[in-house]
Amino acid sequence: MKTPFQELVSSRRSVRRYLDRPVEREKILACLEAARLAPSAQNSQPWRFLVIDDPELKRRFSQEVFSGLYSMSRFAARAPALILICARPDFKAGLIGKQLQGVPFHFIDIGIAGEHIVLQAQELGLGTCWIGWFNIRRTRKFFGLPRGLRPVCLLALGYFEPRPPRDKVRKKIEDIVSFNKFGV
Repeated sequence: MKTPFQELVSSRRSVRRYLDRPVEREKILACLEAARLAPSAQNSQPWRFLVIDDPELKRRFSQEVFSGLYSMSRFAARAPALILICARPDFKAGLIGKQLQGVPFHFIDIGIAGEHIVLQAQELGLGTCWIGWFNIRRTRKFFGLPRGLRPVCLLALGYFEPRPPRDKVRKKIEDIVSFNKFGV
């Protein structure tokens, strides 16, 4: 028997077709509040979010960042809202983590915060899709982002037409989990 959380996680899908219906600011803010509460290395909270929900601005932005090599992400332009997630990687935890561990912790923190958005959106009846394939240089220029702010990803967000659930293709738990020593 699945828990309510397991039901939420298993029902979540990447949505690439959105209804032409704006997302209420209250729901967007609820998603961002979930992200704000996410854990981060040394509580650095390296994330910054830019919501793009003005249709004309979103259209112009999408033309800039989803063209040419990045055209496979053009579907996101039809989402009622895009959330640009940026990192401020200059926090001590991120710098030390990268130097000593070889792991830029701000990317992990961004992933956790972004997934909080995704799961909150799912609970609110909204669809999302992670987008990592977009023109970062043009994004920086379009919004005049300061040097210390690094665009990492976008989340498309909006209402969608639910489809019948299908099984997710995933490896078996015993193929990915070991206890106390790695099995091969």
